[in-house]
Amino acid sequence: MSFTTNATRESKAWVQGTNARLPDDISVTAAVATPASFNARFSAIGRRYLYVIFNSPVRSGIMPEYVTREHRQLDHTKMHIAAQVLLGEHDFSSFRAASCQSKSPIRHVRDVSVKRYGDIVLIDIAANAFLQHMVRNIAGVLMDVGSEIRPVSWPKELLAIKDRTKGSKTAPPNGLYFIGVSYEPDIGLPTVAWPHFLAATN
Repeated sequence: MSFTTNATRESKAWVQGTNARLPDDISVTAAVATPASFNARFSAIGRRYLYVIFNSPVRSGIMPEYVTREHRQLDHTKMHIAAQVLLGEHDFSSFRAASCQSKSPIRHVRDVSVKRYGDIVLIDIAANAFLQHMVRNIAGVLMDVGSEIRPVSWPKELLAIKDRTKGSKTAPPNGLYFIGVSYEPDIGLPTVAWPHFLAATN
């Protein structure tokens, strides 16, 4: 979020004052003064998402709304290997929502990894920008690879096909976190806000 104001306050005051008026599921973590040309959305040069999977045949009664449960046993190593084909600039038509209004399906994925911490599997992905439901569609494909329903080569095949109807179902929104936005270094904003309940994995 960016806005113009004549008020003069310390960064801490902006953070605490804003959070006092926000709903519980939204939190401001930092505030800095920026040039007049700055725009929180259009000045961003990168975004990062985390998708959290609770991989267990038995559901957990603890924070079920914060994760997606996958009962099939997932091979996170195969998921990680399969995901590496997404690196670089590609046409992600096979991974965008049918209702996506972006003018171009071309996106540049800069980093993607899949790691396991006990029953938790984390998909961590960064790109210049994302299409509608792109991360959730990637998660659905990687879970099918991890459960060995599909081969490791499948994401590469989907990139070539450029057809959303050939992919997996869209993974649930539970467990999807927008954890980072990148700006030019001189802006001075932190780039990552890791979910607090996963702090030990960061």
